[in-house]
Amino acid sequence: MKNINWDDFQKVELRIGTIIEVNDFPEAKNPAFILKVDFGKEIGIKKSSAQITELYNAKTLIGKQVMAVINFPPKQIGPIMSECLVTGFHREDGAVVLVTPDSEVPNGTKLA
Repeated sequence: MKNINWDDFQKVELRIGTIIEVNDFPEAKNPAFILKVDFGKEIGIKKSSAQITELYNAKTLIGKQVMAVINFPPKQIGPIMSECLVTGFHREDGAVVLVTPDSEVPNGTKLA
């Protein structure tokens, strides 16, 4: 693992957003959802492809706050342009557990 300095870390825009829409993504190579995440007035709503179908469904995701990287360049994933990277941890079985705050915070808040 290579060390980074504080300036490197400061470049990564890790922000909280609320999932407001979830759609199936049948064109994806691996099972995935297309998420729309609200990052507040300043940043707005961004789309993301997320391979989180093993532990989550549309009903459990709507209204969930998640941490995402919002300053990667947009990436074409099949028919959609992914505009942010929703973060999570892989379990031993490969399922992804989302990174979420344990208390609600305003959308768009940057990781401190």
